Amino acid sequence: MPSLKPPRYQPANSLESPRFSGVRTFARLPYVQDPADVDVAIVGLPFDTGATFKVGARFGPEAVRGASALLRPYNPELDVMVFETLSCVDYGDAPVVPGFIEDSLGAIARTIQPLAEAGVVTLSIGGDHSVALGELRALAAAHGPLALVHFDAHGDYWDSYFGHKYTHGTPFRRAVEEGLILPEASVQLGMRGPLYDSDDLDTPRHAGFTVLTTTQLMHHTPEEIGALVREKVGDRKAFLSFDVDFFDPAFAPGTGTPEVGGPTSFQGLGYLRACTGLTWVGGDVVEVLPAMDHSQVTAHLGAQIGYEFLSLVALSKR
Repeated sequence: MPSLKPPRYQPANSLESPRFSGVRTFARLPYVQDPADVDVAIVGLPFDTGATFKVGARFGPEAVRGASALLRPYNPELDVMVFETLSCVDYGDAPVVPGFIEDSLGAIARTIQPLAEAGVVTLSIGGDHSVALGELRALAAAHGPLALVHFDAHGDYWDSYFGHKYTHGTPFRRAVEEGLILPEASVQLGMRGPLYDSDDLDTPRHAGFTVLTTTQLMHHTPEEIGALVREKVGDRKAFLSFDVDFFDPAFAPGTGTPEVGGPTSFQGLGYLRACTGLTWVGGDVVEVLPAMDHSQVTAHLGAQIGYEFLSLVALSKR
């Protein structure tokens, strides 16, 4: 059989040039701002003044890109050659406006929009979790309302903070109000920690979300969670949003609102890898805060989350 034409854009070959050399792009991919011949574009969203506690996640994209130099083409857990299947580029960063969340959400949406319209899957690196609303505005405009697969210690479904509707704790409430996501096709995984009220977890459930706390999640195998996610999402187009505080802070210390008692990195990645068989149009990894990290523990985990998402996209295209 004739060999398939390789993807146009691939990482630098780390067997020929050292990983510590070159400009820091995600997985050493080429920096390209043209969507032609691109399957997936990595986009930095360095905005963090939607955070209600510790800021500093604006430096998350830089840290995750640096750690991602260690990623390799083949994912043995999912048996897929990621970069031989996908043409991937690093698209650079959205021109966010520090301190001005609504302006930044607009800038994020305008950055993602041409990629979404061209059918390019986006992997965004935050930034605090408020950036997801800008992503969803652009992706839903191109693809229609999306199913949300959300890994997090917090539901981010509160109505407001300090009397303001736009924060990192409210993006999915706003997304539902704006008709960007389909609650009945959406799953939130890993909720835990003290809450403001006894019905905080029930509010998204009443809207139609399937919500599993960490305790509930850990009673299921990754295979069972994968089946649950596929049943909920069905054939709808899906968006992954992964907050690193989903993990226990022993495994992801570099984040702004840590919650103790979470999954290990091994367990969490297993749940993510199980989410096969979906039609992904975008995803993100958010809330990496390098100033609270040590030895790049969280940055490496954030890079791995991004890599597993690329692997899921590669599987769907293969």
